[in-house]
Amino acid sequence: MKLLEQNIHREITPLTSKDCFLVFDRVKDDFDFPIHFHPEFELNFIHNGKGVRRIIGDHMMEIDNIELVLVGPNLFHGWTLHNCTQKNIHEITIQFHNDLLQDQLLSRSIMKPIKDMFERSSHGILFSKSTAEEIYPKIKNLSTLQGLEYFLSFISILHFLAISNGQQKLSIYSPTTEEFHNSDKIKIVYNYLQENFHTKIKVQDMASMLNMTEVSFSRFIKKRTGKTFIEYLNDVRVGFASQWLLEKKVSISEIAYGCGFNNVSNFNRVFKAHKGCTPTEYKKDFEGIKRVL
Repeated sequence: MKLLEQNIHREITPLTSKDCFLVFDRVKDDFDFPIHFHPEFELNFIHNGKGVRRIIGDHMMEIDNIELVLVGPNLFHGWTLHNCTQKNIHEITIQFHNDLLQDQLLSRSIMKPIKDMFERSSHGILFSKSTAEEIYPKIKNLSTLQGLEYFLSFISILHFLAISNGQQKLSIYSPTTEEFHNSDKIKIVYNYLQENFHTKIKVQDMASMLNMTEVSFSRFIKKRTGKTFIEYLNDVRVGFASQWLLEKKVSISEIAYGCGFNNVSNFNRVFKAHKGCTPTEYKKDFEGIKRVL
């Protein structure tokens, strides 16, 4: 099974390269986000969700009242309401970069349990009900912490989960999609877009930066990212726009122009194509989110 051959949504998370963590803490009545994947790790806790259906890679199962799952990078996943008749479902989702903890740190003996858990997460890990119940207070408290206090608490949670009993691997399938960041040239493109996404960026200028023709550059981007340059650029812009919608008290038009879109209607169209909802709906849907670090 090849990930990019599936009709699956590639989520653009609000995390930027300068962020570490993102905490979503919401009470909801439905799960309407499509099956998706992203390069970040995701730890997902659900309470009061009996009857919800969990989809992780090639695994599918109805969940019990309490659920705690760690999803590795680029493993497609999602939860659907299915047979759940409960209201006020409590969901806490923590997303963090796949390189947040560097290999040099993970190679230390004290970090081995976490390193091993990260490797297993490529298949998705379901933690036991007793583990989920015990760690719930610390996960719930995360969104109230700041800075180093959050980081230390988060590492403590990871270690607790890594050494817990009753872990279950969920999916036989694990993603094999090549990570585009391993190319020096694509890193140049990535870093440039991260710093200049708000400006007008032309294909010919990017091609010249890499000493390529426009045709060669377009083929290169398509091969390395699976997208055209404009699609990839819009990914970056939508990522920043998503974060600003949640953090900044400014109008949608200000966000649109601030992220490099030439008009609001184009911004709305591109955003909905990426997120499945309008910027206004996205902002309302994610009320209660708290970005930390």
